[in-house]
This record gives sequence, C-alpha cells and structure tokens, in this order.
Amino acid sequence: MGVKKLKVTLLKHTPDPQELIAMGAKLCYSPAGIPELKQGIATKNQEPFLERLLGSGHFSPIEHASFTFGVEGVSRSLLAQITRHRIASFSVKSQRYISETSADQEDGVFGYIIPPSIENLGTEYVKMYKGQMKQIQKWYDFWVEKLKDGGKSAYEDARFVLPNAAETKLMVTMNARELRHFFALRCCNRAQWEIRALALKMLRLVKPLAPLVFKDAGPGCLRGPCPEGNMSCGKSSAVREMFSKL
Repeated sequence: MGVKKLKVTLLKHTPDPQELIAMGAKLCYSPAGIPELKQGIATKNQEPFLERLLGSGHFSPIEHASFTFGVEGVSRSLLAQITRHRIASFSVKSQRYISETSADQEDGVFGYIIPPSIENLGTEYVKMYKGQMKQIQKWYDFWVEKLKDGGKSAYEDARFVLPNAAETKLMVTMNARELRHFFALRCCNRAQWEIRALALKMLRLVKPLAPLVFKDAGPGCLRGPCPEGNMSCGKSSAVREMFSKL
C-alpha cells in the first residue's frame, strides 16, 4: 500500500436539509399540524427565515440535518483527534481484526501518511522515512509470526509496533450543529495540518447542500475577533478572503 493520500466522500445526507431545519424551528411556534407545516415549508422560500434563525443564535433546529462522510488516507494520529468530537458517530477500520502483514499489501508495506514537513525536506529524507516504515513492517511481521498460534490476537498485539503514521479508514456522521463546531476548531490555521485538510474538504462538500447553514462556517475569525488571542496566527484577513471563495 505504501504512501496514502487524503480522500473524502460525502456518502449520505439529510435530503433538503434547510427545509427540514426550517420545519423544526417553525414547529416550536406554529399551531399547525405537521402535514400542514411541511406543505407550507415546501411551498415558500425559507431563506429569510433561516437567516433570522441563525442570526439569533438559535442553533438547536440545525441538529436535525446530518451528514455522513467516508474518509480514507488519514493517519491514526488524526483518528485520535477527530474522536474527541463526541457528538458524532464513527466506524473505523480495525487493526485488531485486519492484517497489516507484508504478504497482504500490494507493495509489501502497510499504508502510511507522510507529513508535508518531511516531504519539504527533499527526496533524501522522504526515502529515509519510507525506509523506516519498511523496518516497522518487518517488526510487525515478526510479531504476527511469533503470535500466530493465538489467532486474531496476533494482529491485536502485533499492532502495538505500528506508528501513528499508519493509515486508517473511517465513516463519520455529524449533525450540522456539530459540523459547525468542528469547522470552527479544525479549519483554524492553528489546527494540526492533517485534520485541517480534512475539515476543509468536508466543508466544501456540505456548503453547497446547505449554503445558509454553513455560510459563515469555518474558524472563529470569520465571525469576529480571533478567539485564539495572543496565540492568533495573525492572518485573519487572508483567512476571511480564502473562506469567502469556498
């Protein structure tokens, strides 16, 4: 498998998410029955209402819209970060049950991620890094062989020598409110590079589907002063310019 690159797919999402959000919000204040409310929502432009709703900070109705992503080409290091977002659902490729032995890999090495900072050092250092991954593969194969009489536990315990760079795959589902929170933290310039790249790809996928909901989605400096204070990247103007073009 060797070097892997980030790939994000929007697998499923709530149909007509902004209509559903508008319905949830209006239900709180309308005496109409649900069928009548649904028909009224579908026949009238809800954009002015949604703008007022979001402008007032009334975010609970946007939790009715959810989005499911397929994510490949990310490291176990990223997995440790994204699972801190607890209002989300995750399904993750298991290192316990799936073999990473060289015999099961196309080019004899498990999938892994190379940080851009190492790529920027040049081909000599990239070659060194790849050599280190090959050495780790040998250690992993050694322990799988030694522990093979334990069945699946061979993978379970051999995985302890695999690095944070090892690639994983996952499905993640978040509602729109949690996505806004996720984007606020992870689209920031101060976020770790890998999860920031993931967050930007996810934002590009959902924004066309619910443009009002995600109109100002992104780092905190889009909506006011940088929340990082003295730790700000100092590039708020450039960040706002970039996100205005998403």
